[in-house]
Amino acid sequence: MNAHLERLSPQPLWRHFRTLCNTPRPSGHEAALVAVLEGWADARGLAHDRDAYGNLRLRKPATPGLETAPGIVLQGHLDMVAQANAEHPHDFTRDPIDTYVDDGWLHARHTTLGADNGLGVAAALAVLEDDTLSHGPLEALFTLEEESSMGGALNLAEGWLDGRVLLNLDSEDRGQVYIGCAGGADVVVDAQLPTSRLEDDEVAVRLSLTGLRGGHSGIDIDKGRGNANRLLVRVLRALEDVDARLIDYRGGTLRNALPREAFATLALPAEAFEAARARLPELAATLRAELAGVDDGLALALERVPASEGEALTRDASRLLVAALHAAPCGVERMSVAVPGVVETSNNLGVVSLEAGRFHLCALVRSLRDSAVEDLADRFRALFELIGARVRVEGAYPGWAPDPDSALLARFRTLHEARLGVDPEVKVIHAGLECGILGAKYPDMAMVSFGPLIRGAHSPDERVELASVEEFWGLLAALIEDLACPAS
Repeated sequence: MNAHLERLSPQPLWRHFRTLCNTPRPSGHEAALVAVLEGWADARGLAHDRDAYGNLRLRKPATPGLETAPGIVLQGHLDMVAQANAEHPHDFTRDPIDTYVDDGWLHARHTTLGADNGLGVAAALAVLEDDTLSHGPLEALFTLEEESSMGGALNLAEGWLDGRVLLNLDSEDRGQVYIGCAGGADVVVDAQLPTSRLEDDEVAVRLSLTGLRGGHSGIDIDKGRGNANRLLVRVLRALEDVDARLIDYRGGTLRNALPREAFATLALPAEAFEAARARLPELAATLRAELAGVDDGLALALERVPASEGEALTRDASRLLVAALHAAPCGVERMSVAVPGVVETSNNLGVVSLEAGRFHLCALVRSLRDSAVEDLADRFRALFELIGARVRVEGAYPGWAPDPDSALLARFRTLHEARLGVDPEVKVIHAGLECGILGAKYPDMAMVSFGPLIRGAHSPDERVELASVEEFWGLLAALIEDLACPAS
Protein backbone atom coordinates (compact mmCIF):
# COMPACT_ATOMS: atom_id res chain seq x y z
CA MET A 1 0.00 0.00 0.00
CA ASN A 2 1.03 3.65 -0.52
CA ALA A 3 3.34 2.77 -3.42
CA HIS A 4 2.92 6.31 -4.77
CA LEU A 5 5.08 7.59 -1.91
CA GLU A 6 8.19 6.09 -3.49
CA ARG A 7 7.72 8.34 -6.52
CA LEU A 8 8.19 11.43 -4.36
CA SER A 9 11.50 13.19 -3.71
CA PRO A 10 13.74 12.59 -1.83
CA GLN A 11 13.02 8.97 -2.63
CA PRO A 12 14.90 7.26 0.24
CA LEU A 13 13.08 9.34 2.85
CA TRP A 14 9.66 8.69 1.33
CA ARG A 15 10.40 4.97 0.99
CA HIS A 16 10.97 4.81 4.73
CA PHE A 17 7.85 6.86 5.37
CA ARG A 18 5.89 4.34 3.32
CA THR A 19 7.11 1.63 5.72
CA LEU A 20 5.88 3.71 8.64
CA CYS A 21 2.47 4.27 7.04
CA ASN A 22 2.11 0.55 6.33
CA THR A 23 3.16 -0.51 9.85
CA PRO A 24 0.54 0.40 12.49
CA ARG A 25 2.16 2.36 15.33
CA PRO A 26 -0.24 4.13 17.68
CA SER A 27 1.20 4.94 21.10
CA GLY A 28 1.79 1.77 23.08
CA HIS A 29 1.82 -0.39 19.95
CA GLU A 30 5.25 0.31 18.48
CA ALA A 31 6.62 -3.25 18.83
CA ALA A 32 5.90 -4.27 15.24
CA LEU A 33 7.68 -1.21 13.89
CA VAL A 34 10.67 -1.75 16.18
CA ALA A 35 11.00 -5.28 14.81
CA VAL A 36 10.85 -3.99 11.22
CA LEU A 37 13.55 -1.41 11.90
CA GLU A 38 15.80 -3.91 13.63
CA GLY A 39 15.48 -6.21 10.64
CA TRP A 40 16.33 -3.33 8.32
CA ALA A 41 19.38 -2.46 10.44
CA ASP A 42 20.57 -6.07 10.40
CA ALA A 43 20.28 -6.16 6.61
CA ARG A 44 22.47 -3.05 6.35
CA GLY A 45 25.00 -4.14 8.95
CA LEU A 46 24.06 -1.38 11.39
CA ALA A 47 24.41 -1.97 15.11
CA HIS A 48 21.25 -1.63 17.17
CA ASP A 49 20.16 -2.01 20.77
CA ARG A 50 17.34 -1.08 23.11
CA ASP A 51 17.30 0.31 26.63
CA ALA A 52 15.27 -1.28 29.42
CA TYR A 53 12.13 0.66 28.41
CA GLY A 54 12.36 -0.43 24.77
CA ASN A 55 13.64 2.76 23.15
CA LEU A 56 15.56 1.83 20.01
CA ARG A 57 19.02 3.03 19.01
CA LEU A 58 20.64 2.41 15.61
CA ARG A 59 24.34 3.26 15.12
CA LYS A 60 26.57 3.95 12.15
CA PRO A 61 30.35 4.47 12.44
CA ALA A 62 31.94 7.70 11.30
CA THR A 63 33.17 8.18 7.77
CA PRO A 64 36.83 7.08 7.75
CA GLY A 65 39.00 9.97 8.92
CA LEU A 66 36.14 11.67 10.81
CA GLU A 67 36.13 9.43 13.87
CA THR A 68 36.95 12.37 16.17
CA ALA A 69 34.11 14.58 14.89
CA PRO A 70 31.32 15.22 17.41
CA GLY A 71 28.89 12.34 17.56
CA ILE A 72 25.39 13.23 16.35
CA VAL A 73 22.13 11.81 17.72
CA LEU A 74 19.21 11.96 15.26
CA GLN A 75 16.11 11.79 17.41
CA GLY A 76 12.43 11.20 16.82
CA HIS A 77 9.54 9.18 18.25
CA LEU A 78 8.06 6.08 16.64
CA ASP A 79 4.44 6.45 17.74
CA MET A 80 1.70 8.52 16.14
CA VAL A 81 -1.56 10.06 17.31
CA ALA A 82 -4.52 7.83 16.44
CA GLN A 83 -7.45 10.03 15.39
CA ALA A 84 -10.12 9.20 12.81
CA ASN A 85 -13.32 10.87 11.75
CA ALA A 86 -16.30 9.40 13.60
CA GLU A 87 -17.89 7.99 10.44
CA HIS A 88 -14.68 6.28 9.33
CA PRO A 89 -13.93 2.88 10.91
CA HIS A 90 -10.16 2.52 11.31
CA ASP A 91 -8.24 0.16 13.59
CA PHE A 92 -4.94 1.91 14.22
CA THR A 93 -3.45 -1.30 15.63
CA ARG A 94 -4.08 -3.24 12.40
CA ASP A 95 -4.87 -0.93 9.47
CA PRO A 96 -2.28 0.96 7.40
CA ILE A 97 -2.59 4.70 6.82
CA ASP A 98 -4.08 5.45 3.40
CA THR A 99 -2.28 8.47 1.92
CA TYR A 100 -2.83 10.70 -1.10
CA VAL A 101 -1.34 13.86 -2.61
CA ASP A 102 -3.41 16.94 -3.28
CA ASP A 103 -2.08 20.29 -4.52
CA GLY A 104 1.42 19.78 -3.20
CA TRP A 105 0.44 18.35 0.19
CA LEU A 106 0.34 14.78 1.46
CA HIS A 107 -2.84 13.81 3.35
CA ALA A 108 -4.40 10.69 4.86
CA ARG A 109 -7.96 9.62 4.12
CA HIS A 110 -10.09 10.36 7.22
CA THR A 111 -7.29 9.71 9.75
CA THR A 112 -4.18 11.30 11.13
CA LEU A 113 -1.26 11.02 8.72
CA GLY A 114 1.56 10.27 11.14
CA ALA A 115 3.90 12.84 9.59
CA ASP A 116 4.28 13.77 13.26
CA ASN A 117 6.85 12.26 13.80
CA GLY A 118 7.08 9.73 11.00
CA LEU A 119 8.90 12.11 8.67
CA GLY A 120 11.58 12.76 11.28
CA VAL A 121 12.07 9.02 11.75
CA ALA A 122 12.14 8.47 7.99
CA ALA A 123 14.73 11.23 7.57
CA ALA A 124 16.97 9.67 10.22
CA LEU A 125 16.75 6.27 8.49
CA ALA A 126 17.55 7.88 5.14
CA VAL A 127 20.65 9.48 6.68
CA LEU A 128 21.81 6.11 8.02
CA GLU A 129 21.57 4.47 4.60
CA ASP A 130 23.19 7.34 2.67
CA ASP A 131 26.80 6.34 2.06
CA THR A 132 27.57 9.55 0.18
CA LEU A 133 27.40 11.73 3.32
CA SER A 134 30.55 12.60 5.25
CA HIS A 135 29.80 12.41 8.94
CA GLY A 136 31.07 11.72 12.42
CA PRO A 137 29.64 8.88 14.54
CA LEU A 138 25.86 8.67 14.09
CA GLU A 139 23.16 7.41 16.42
CA ALA A 140 19.45 7.35 15.63
CA LEU A 141 17.38 7.39 18.79
CA PHE A 142 13.74 6.37 18.35
CA THR A 143 11.65 6.77 21.48
CA LEU A 144 8.32 5.19 22.41
CA GLU A 145 4.98 6.58 23.57
CA GLU A 146 5.80 10.25 23.07
CA GLU A 147 2.26 11.13 22.10
CA SER A 148 0.57 9.37 25.01
CA SER A 149 2.89 9.95 27.96
CA MET A 150 6.44 10.92 26.96
CA GLY A 151 7.17 7.50 28.46
CA GLY A 152 10.10 6.68 26.22
CA ALA A 153 11.98 9.89 26.93
CA LEU A 154 11.11 9.90 30.62
CA ASN A 155 12.48 6.38 31.02
CA LEU A 156 15.43 6.74 28.67
CA ALA A 157 18.58 5.17 30.05
CA GLU A 158 21.15 7.67 31.31
CA GLY A 159 24.72 7.23 30.12
CA TRP A 160 23.51 5.21 27.12
CA LEU A 161 23.96 7.72 24.31
CA ASP A 162 27.44 8.63 23.10
CA GLY A 163 26.72 11.68 20.93
CA ARG A 164 27.40 15.28 21.93
CA VAL A 165 24.93 16.92 19.52
CA LEU A 166 21.22 16.07 19.31
CA LEU A 167 19.13 16.96 16.28
CA ASN A 168 15.47 16.59 17.21
CA LEU A 169 13.45 16.10 14.01
CA ASP A 170 10.00 16.67 15.53
CA SER A 171 9.23 20.30 14.65
CA GLU A 172 6.54 21.32 12.18
CA ASP A 173 7.44 24.63 10.50
CA ARG A 174 9.81 25.35 7.63
CA GLY A 175 12.15 28.29 8.02
CA GLN A 176 12.23 27.88 11.80
CA VAL A 177 14.49 26.30 14.37
CA TYR A 178 13.39 25.55 17.91
CA ILE A 179 15.66 26.03 20.91
CA GLY A 180 13.15 25.69 23.77
CA CYS A 181 9.82 24.08 24.63
CA ALA A 182 7.19 23.85 27.32
CA GLY A 183 7.13 21.28 30.07
CA GLY A 184 3.93 19.64 31.16
CA ALA A 185 2.02 17.15 33.25
CA ASP A 186 -1.14 15.06 33.03
CA VAL A 187 -3.85 15.82 35.57
CA VAL A 188 -6.04 12.75 36.11
CA VAL A 189 -9.34 13.04 37.95
CA ASP A 190 -11.52 10.10 39.00
CA ALA A 191 -14.68 9.93 41.07
CA GLN A 192 -17.54 7.57 41.82
CA LEU A 193 -20.60 9.81 41.89
CA PRO A 194 -24.05 8.97 43.33
CA THR A 195 -26.73 7.76 40.93
CA SER A 196 -30.42 6.94 41.02
CA ARG A 197 -32.79 5.12 38.67
CA LEU A 198 -34.64 7.02 36.00
CA GLU A 199 -37.97 8.30 37.24
CA ASP A 200 -41.22 7.23 35.61
CA ASP A 201 -41.66 10.54 33.83
CA GLU A 202 -38.07 10.74 32.56
CA VAL A 203 -36.81 9.89 29.08
CA ALA A 204 -33.28 9.38 27.80
CA VAL A 205 -31.89 11.73 25.16
CA ARG A 206 -28.59 11.92 23.31
CA LEU A 207 -26.86 15.29 23.04
CA SER A 208 -24.06 15.55 20.45
CA LEU A 209 -21.58 18.28 19.65
CA THR A 210 -19.55 17.55 16.49
CA GLY A 211 -17.78 19.22 13.59
CA LEU A 212 -14.88 20.98 15.31
CA ARG A 213 -11.41 21.11 13.72
CA GLY A 214 -9.42 19.80 16.68
CA GLY A 215 -5.66 20.00 16.52
CA HIS A 216 -2.54 19.89 18.67
CA SER A 217 -3.22 20.86 22.26
CA GLY A 218 0.01 22.87 22.45
CA ILE A 219 0.69 24.30 19.01
CA ASP A 220 -2.98 25.09 18.27
CA ILE A 221 -4.11 26.07 21.78
CA ASP A 222 -3.92 29.80 20.98
CA LYS A 223 -5.73 29.67 17.64
CA GLY A 224 -9.20 30.13 19.13
CA ARG A 225 -10.50 26.71 18.09
CA GLY A 226 -13.30 25.09 20.01
CA ASN A 227 -12.81 22.45 22.68
CA ALA A 228 -15.74 20.05 22.43
CA ASN A 229 -15.69 19.26 26.15
CA ARG A 230 -15.75 22.90 27.17
CA LEU A 231 -18.53 23.73 24.69
CA LEU A 232 -20.78 20.76 25.46
CA VAL A 233 -20.53 21.57 29.17
CA ARG A 234 -21.84 25.05 28.34
CA VAL A 235 -24.82 23.46 26.64
CA LEU A 236 -25.38 21.17 29.63
CA ARG A 237 -25.36 24.20 31.92
CA ALA A 238 -28.00 25.83 29.74
CA LEU A 239 -30.22 22.72 29.98
CA GLU A 240 -30.08 22.40 33.76
CA ASP A 241 -33.28 24.42 34.15
CA VAL A 242 -35.20 21.58 32.45
CA ASP A 243 -33.93 19.20 35.16
CA ALA A 244 -31.55 17.34 32.83
CA ARG A 245 -29.17 14.97 34.59
CA LEU A 246 -26.27 13.01 33.17
CA ILE A 247 -26.46 9.30 32.40
CA ASP A 248 -23.14 9.10 30.57
CA TYR A 249 -20.62 11.29 28.79
CA ARG A 250 -17.83 10.81 26.25
CA GLY A 251 -15.65 13.60 24.94
CA GLY A 252 -12.17 13.57 23.41
CA THR A 253 -9.85 10.62 22.91
CA LEU A 254 -6.35 11.97 23.67
CA ARG A 255 -5.15 14.41 26.30
CA ASN A 256 -2.84 16.12 23.79
CA ALA A 257 -5.44 16.63 21.04
CA LEU A 258 -8.09 19.34 21.11
CA PRO A 259 -11.39 17.42 21.40
CA ARG A 260 -13.39 17.59 18.19
CA GLU A 261 -16.53 15.81 19.41
CA ALA A 262 -18.39 15.19 22.65
CA PHE A 263 -21.56 13.23 23.45
CA ALA A 264 -23.77 13.09 26.52
CA THR A 265 -26.78 10.94 27.37
CA LEU A 266 -29.26 12.74 29.61
CA ALA A 267 -32.35 11.92 31.60
CA LEU A 268 -34.99 14.63 31.62
CA PRO A 269 -38.76 14.89 32.12
CA ALA A 270 -40.61 13.74 29.00
CA GLU A 271 -42.57 16.99 28.80
CA ALA A 272 -39.30 18.97 28.71
CA PHE A 273 -37.85 17.23 25.65
CA GLU A 274 -39.39 19.50 23.00
CA ALA A 275 -38.49 22.62 24.98
CA ALA A 276 -34.88 21.41 25.28
CA ARG A 277 -34.66 20.60 21.57
CA ALA A 278 -36.16 23.98 20.67
CA ARG A 279 -33.34 25.71 22.50
CA LEU A 280 -30.57 24.00 20.56
CA PRO A 281 -30.61 26.25 17.44
CA GLU A 282 -30.08 29.35 19.57
CA LEU A 283 -27.32 27.69 21.56
CA ALA A 284 -25.63 26.47 18.38
CA ALA A 285 -25.90 29.92 16.80
CA THR A 286 -24.25 31.49 19.85
CA LEU A 287 -21.34 29.06 19.78
CA ARG A 288 -20.91 29.37 16.01
CA ALA A 289 -20.82 33.16 16.31
CA GLU A 290 -18.04 32.92 18.90
CA LEU A 291 -16.06 30.52 16.68
CA ALA A 292 -16.75 32.28 13.37
CA GLY A 293 -13.82 32.20 10.99
CA VAL A 294 -11.92 29.73 13.15
CA ASP A 295 -14.11 26.68 13.71
CA ASP A 296 -17.16 27.00 11.48
CA GLY A 297 -18.34 23.40 11.40
CA LEU A 298 -19.89 23.10 14.87
CA ALA A 299 -23.15 21.13 14.99
CA LEU A 300 -25.48 20.36 17.92
CA ALA A 301 -28.12 17.62 17.93
CA LEU A 302 -30.57 16.23 20.49
CA GLU A 303 -32.55 13.04 19.94
CA ARG A 304 -34.55 10.51 21.92
CA VAL A 305 -32.83 7.20 22.61
CA PRO A 306 -34.17 4.00 24.17
CA ALA A 307 -34.68 4.38 27.91
CA SER A 308 -31.60 3.38 29.85
CA GLU A 309 -31.77 0.34 32.09
CA GLY A 310 -29.02 1.89 34.19
CA GLU A 311 -29.05 4.97 36.33
CA ALA A 312 -28.34 8.67 36.00
CA LEU A 313 -26.42 10.91 38.34
CA THR A 314 -28.56 12.41 41.06
CA ARG A 315 -29.58 15.98 40.35
CA ASP A 316 -27.13 17.37 42.88
CA ALA A 317 -24.26 15.24 41.59
CA SER A 318 -25.01 16.14 37.98
CA ARG A 319 -25.09 19.87 38.77
CA LEU A 320 -21.86 19.70 40.79
CA LEU A 321 -20.01 17.81 38.07
CA VAL A 322 -21.14 20.13 35.29
CA ALA A 323 -20.26 23.15 37.44
CA ALA A 324 -16.78 21.80 38.17
CA LEU A 325 -16.14 21.11 34.49
CA HIS A 326 -17.43 24.56 33.60
CA ALA A 327 -15.05 26.17 36.11
CA ALA A 328 -12.00 24.08 35.15
CA PRO A 329 -9.13 25.94 33.43
CA CYS A 330 -9.18 25.39 29.68
CA GLY A 331 -7.14 27.00 26.93
CA VAL A 332 -4.52 29.71 27.23
CA GLU A 333 -3.87 30.71 30.82
CA ARG A 334 -1.03 33.18 30.25
CA MET A 335 1.13 34.49 27.40
CA SER A 336 4.87 34.75 27.85
CA VAL A 337 6.43 38.12 28.56
CA ALA A 338 9.97 36.82 28.10
CA VAL A 339 9.18 35.27 24.69
CA PRO A 340 6.59 37.54 23.02
CA GLY A 341 3.91 35.79 20.99
CA VAL A 342 4.42 32.44 22.71
CA VAL A 343 1.93 30.85 25.09
CA GLU A 344 3.46 30.48 28.53
CA THR A 345 0.83 28.36 30.30
CA SER A 346 -2.23 26.46 29.06
CA ASN A 347 -4.47 23.51 29.74
CA ASN A 348 -6.40 21.14 27.50
CA LEU A 349 -9.53 19.37 28.78
CA GLY A 350 -8.59 16.42 26.63
CA VAL A 351 -10.56 13.35 27.71
CA VAL A 352 -13.77 13.32 29.77
CA SER A 353 -15.96 10.30 30.40
CA LEU A 354 -18.81 9.22 32.65
CA GLU A 355 -20.26 5.71 32.84
CA ALA A 356 -22.37 4.16 35.60
CA GLY A 357 -21.44 7.04 37.89
CA ARG A 358 -17.70 6.63 37.26
CA PHE A 359 -16.25 9.97 36.22
CA HIS A 360 -12.83 10.29 34.58
CA LEU A 361 -10.93 13.31 33.30
CA CYS A 362 -7.45 13.58 31.81
CA ALA A 363 -6.16 17.08 31.17
CA LEU A 364 -2.75 18.19 29.91
CA VAL A 365 -1.17 21.23 31.54
CA ARG A 366 1.76 22.87 29.74
CA SER A 367 4.04 25.78 30.63
CA LEU A 368 7.42 27.26 29.92
CA ARG A 369 7.72 27.48 33.71
CA ASP A 370 7.73 24.28 35.74
CA SER A 371 6.31 26.22 38.71
CA ALA A 372 3.27 27.21 36.63
CA VAL A 373 2.65 23.56 35.69
CA GLU A 374 2.61 22.69 39.38
CA ASP A 375 0.31 25.60 40.24
CA LEU A 376 -2.26 24.91 37.52
CA ALA A 377 -2.29 21.21 38.38
CA ASP A 378 -2.89 22.14 42.00
CA ARG A 379 -5.85 24.32 40.97
CA PHE A 380 -7.39 21.23 39.38
CA ARG A 381 -6.79 19.35 42.59
CA ALA A 382 -8.43 22.08 44.66
CA LEU A 383 -11.44 22.31 42.34
CA PHE A 384 -12.27 18.63 41.87
CA GLU A 385 -11.59 17.66 45.46
CA LEU A 386 -14.59 19.88 46.26
CA ILE A 387 -16.82 17.27 44.59
CA GLY A 388 -15.06 14.38 46.29
CA ALA A 389 -12.88 13.36 43.33
CA ARG A 390 -9.41 11.84 43.52
CA VAL A 391 -6.84 13.92 41.68
CA ARG A 392 -3.32 12.85 40.76
CA VAL A 393 -0.58 14.41 38.66
CA GLU A 394 1.30 12.02 36.36
CA GLY A 395 4.03 12.03 33.75
CA ALA A 396 5.46 15.44 34.61
CA TYR A 397 8.32 16.41 32.31
CA PRO A 398 10.56 19.48 32.34
CA GLY A 399 10.71 22.25 29.79
CA TRP A 400 13.70 22.92 27.56
CA ALA A 401 15.38 26.17 28.58
CA PRO A 402 16.48 28.12 25.46
CA ASP A 403 20.14 28.97 24.86
CA PRO A 404 20.19 31.62 22.11
CA ASP A 405 24.00 31.81 22.25
CA SER A 406 24.73 28.14 21.58
CA ALA A 407 27.42 27.30 19.01
CA LEU A 408 25.13 24.68 17.43
CA LEU A 409 22.43 27.28 16.81
CA ALA A 410 24.97 29.64 15.27
CA ARG A 411 26.12 26.95 12.82
CA PHE A 412 22.53 26.04 11.95
CA ARG A 413 21.66 29.67 11.23
CA THR A 414 24.72 30.19 9.05
CA LEU A 415 23.98 27.04 7.06
CA HIS A 416 20.28 27.85 6.71
CA GLU A 417 21.02 31.30 5.33
CA ALA A 418 23.66 29.96 2.95
CA ARG A 419 21.34 27.29 1.55
CA LEU A 420 17.98 29.04 1.61
CA GLY A 421 18.88 32.71 1.54
CA VAL A 422 17.14 33.63 4.78
CA ASP A 423 17.98 33.53 8.46
CA PRO A 424 15.66 31.03 10.19
CA GLU A 425 13.26 32.20 12.83
CA VAL A 426 14.53 31.11 16.24
CA LYS A 427 11.53 29.85 18.19
CA VAL A 428 10.34 28.47 21.48
CA ILE A 429 7.38 26.09 21.12
CA HIS A 430 4.41 25.62 23.43
CA ALA A 431 4.53 21.86 23.10
CA GLY A 432 6.30 18.99 24.76
CA LEU A 433 9.31 18.24 22.62
CA GLU A 434 11.37 15.49 24.15
CA CYS A 435 14.39 17.81 24.23
CA GLY A 436 13.57 19.05 27.74
CA ILE A 437 13.57 15.52 29.13
CA LEU A 438 16.63 14.44 27.16
CA GLY A 439 18.49 17.59 28.17
CA ALA A 440 17.87 16.82 31.83
CA LYS A 441 19.37 13.34 31.34
CA TYR A 442 22.24 14.55 29.12
CA PRO A 443 22.93 18.11 30.29
CA ASP A 444 26.10 18.54 28.21
CA MET A 445 24.40 17.71 24.91
CA ALA A 446 23.78 20.60 22.49
CA MET A 447 20.33 20.49 20.85
CA VAL A 448 18.18 22.09 18.16
CA SER A 449 14.87 20.97 16.67
CA PHE A 450 13.64 21.48 13.10
CA GLY A 451 11.42 19.77 10.55
CA PRO A 452 9.15 20.10 7.49
CA LEU A 453 5.90 22.06 7.33
CA ILE A 454 3.11 20.03 8.95
CA ARG A 455 -0.38 21.35 9.56
CA GLY A 456 -3.35 19.87 11.43
CA ALA A 457 -1.20 17.56 13.57
CA HIS A 458 -3.16 15.30 15.97
CA SER A 459 -6.29 15.52 13.80
CA PRO A 460 -7.55 13.91 10.58
CA ASP A 461 -6.69 17.21 8.87
CA GLU A 462 -2.97 16.46 9.33
CA ARG A 463 -0.97 17.13 6.16
CA VAL A 464 2.61 17.89 5.13
CA GLU A 465 3.87 20.17 2.37
CA LEU A 466 5.94 18.12 -0.07
CA ALA A 467 8.32 20.93 -1.03
CA SER A 468 9.16 21.50 2.62
CA VAL A 469 10.17 17.84 3.04
CA GLU A 470 12.73 18.16 0.25
CA GLU A 471 14.02 21.37 1.83
CA PHE A 472 14.18 19.72 5.27
CA TRP A 473 16.11 16.75 3.91
CA GLY A 474 18.67 18.94 2.15
CA LEU A 475 19.18 21.02 5.28
CA LEU A 476 19.57 17.95 7.51
CA ALA A 477 22.12 16.30 5.22
CA ALA A 478 24.11 19.51 4.88
CA LEU A 479 24.08 20.09 8.64
CA ILE A 480 25.43 16.60 9.33
CA GLU A 481 28.30 17.20 6.90
CA ASP A 482 28.94 20.68 8.31
CA LEU A 483 29.14 19.37 11.88
CA ALA A 484 31.78 16.86 10.79
CA CYS A 485 34.07 19.78 9.97
CA PRO A 486 35.97 21.77 12.65
CA ALA A 487 34.23 25.01 13.58
CA SER A 488 35.78 27.96 11.79
